[in-house]
Amino acid sequence: MDTSIPTQATNHPVAWSAEDLIRHGTPVFKRTNLALFAAGLATFGLLYCVQPLMPQFSQHYGISAAASALSLSLTTGVLAFAMLFAGGVSDALGRKSVMVASLLSSAVLVLLTALMPNWYALLAIRTLLGLTLSGLPAVAMTYLTEEMHADSIGLGMGLYISGSAVGGMSGRLISGVVADYLGWRAGVGVVGVIGLISGLVFWQSLPPSRHFHPKPLQWRALYARFAGMFRDAGLPWLFVEGFLLLGGFVTVYNYLGYRLMAPPYRLSQTVVGLIFAIYLIGTFSSAWMGHLGGKLGRRKVLWTAFALMLLGTACTMMASVWLIILGITAITFGFFGGHSIVSSWVGRRGGAAKAQASSMYLFSYYMGSSVAGASGGLFYEAHGWNGVAWFVGVLVLAGLLIALWLYRLQPLPQIVTPPTPMSKGAMP
Repeated sequence: MDTSIPTQATNHPVAWSAEDLIRHGTPVFKRTNLALFAAGLATFGLLYCVQPLMPQFSQHYGISAAASALSLSLTTGVLAFAMLFAGGVSDALGRKSVMVASLLSSAVLVLLTALMPNWYALLAIRTLLGLTLSGLPAVAMTYLTEEMHADSIGLGMGLYISGSAVGGMSGRLISGVVADYLGWRAGVGVVGVIGLISGLVFWQSLPPSRHFHPKPLQWRALYARFAGMFRDAGLPWLFVEGFLLLGGFVTVYNYLGYRLMAPPYRLSQTVVGLIFAIYLIGTFSSAWMGHLGGKLGRRKVLWTAFALMLLGTACTMMASVWLIILGITAITFGFFGGHSIVSSWVGRRGGAAKAQASSMYLFSYYMGSSVAGASGGLFYEAHGWNGVAWFVGVLVLAGLLIALWLYRLQPLPQIVTPPTPMSKGAMP
């Protein structure tokens, strides 16, 4: 039985010659990929640069771990809502203009973060950052779809993903290492400068849109597609899985530094920052598990990602620092693999409402980071790291149970669907 969302197409493709599209091997293709790599590097570096600095925020401002986590949770919470509307804004104002404004304004806000005199001013800037950042990940894949030839779009997406992965890791790593020697303001400032340079590279390198045509937002059709998604047997549960995946993953990394910098480990900020290099394993696990899911069936593979995260969470409760690192590695591997499977599954079941399914998945995904990431601090304050681990364990166990239920979900007919924005552009 086909349970994809019944919708009516409201937009007709614009006819243009294949020669007008960007193809690999051409100078314009190289410029486009340089721009998109820089965009991914900047976006996720700017977003996550505060994560390793949370223990320093607690010390500098005299705040709890839960309060410190708001520096990331407020950003991702606003980002989740804003991404629902950023695509519609770009439909009216243009793809490149929205993305350039998003990157440059976000870099300036991160630079301002380093100058904030008090905690509430810092939170205000980080909240606004969630709004400005939303313009790039929500629009980048639409730009690629409109401007690149079908034979080249996969390679173009690959470089954007690479930039996103490197940005997510390096933003955390650079801010943590610099903060250890020069303080957290310098750490944030360096990431802001890198983001500003990346934004300028993006502005100068990205070719103008040639196939963009402004169009008004059709609210009635948009509402019908969003409503239709919740009549599907699988999509609502997949949205919940996105919430649980990123919620558990971010919570672990939010409070990891508190544990490892405290007795008996007393690791330096630099060493804790270097642990974020484990992110590199995600570039392998997302591709490998995503391919495995496509080959064997997503419902047959998804549960293994949650099982691996659950095992990793248990390892982090051990005393040995090597077992803790092994546990973090297992959590990271499982998270990236699970995200790859769930996001592609959402695109598969989205049917004609694929763009709306992508937006709703991203909303749930980043809300998981916001809500669970902040809530985990309450468990840390009350019960230390074991409280965080039990909290994450409950989230991951819920995800595992849903994955086992999804195992029985009636599959859709086997047709080829293109990659979706959230499976290719959303990194933690």
